[in-house]
Amino acid sequence: MGQVGEFEREKLIIGIIYNDENIYREALELLVADFGPVEDESERFSFSKEYSNYYDRELGGEGQRVILSFKETVDPSRQAEIKLRTNDIEARFDRRINLDPGFMSHGRLLLATTKPTGFRIALSGGIYTELTLFYARGKWQKLPWTYRDYQSERVQKFLSLVRKKYLNERKKTK
Repeated sequence: MGQVGEFEREKLIIGIIYNDENIYREALELLVADFGPVEDESERFSFSKEYSNYYDRELGGEGQRVILSFKETVDPSRQAEIKLRTNDIEARFDRRINLDPGFMSHGRLLLATTKPTGFRIALSGGIYTELTLFYARGKWQKLPWTYRDYQSERVQKFLSLVRKKYLNERKKTK
């Protein structure tokens, strides 16, 4: 019979889509206050031009995408709590920024969302999670529902960098 134990801590990442640099900087200060220092930042790119203008109206213009990884690892059972906090930050800026937290382990990336659908799993408080990518055969593998930007070489290269640092840190703590 298996033994109940603690969850292994995972890497917190937050995907951000924004239009206003001032809102981005203010939201970043709140994220750092809540989750600690940012360890890595992806290159920024136009989400609107390359993937979808879905958020442009809400953001007040062309959406820019950046993904952050945080230095401190977190307990993955906090995913719903963290998504609720990022929702509060979005509301503070009248939804003119989109914040999507995710958890990276050695073999997968989960993203939190408020949108239910057949392949998402209910967590708590109206928050769901989805397996967005998994790592196998030396690279990130997509699923039918994986967001197009997370399928891109650019984002997967960033995630691989984050994963490498996570694995190195994991070795030190085991």
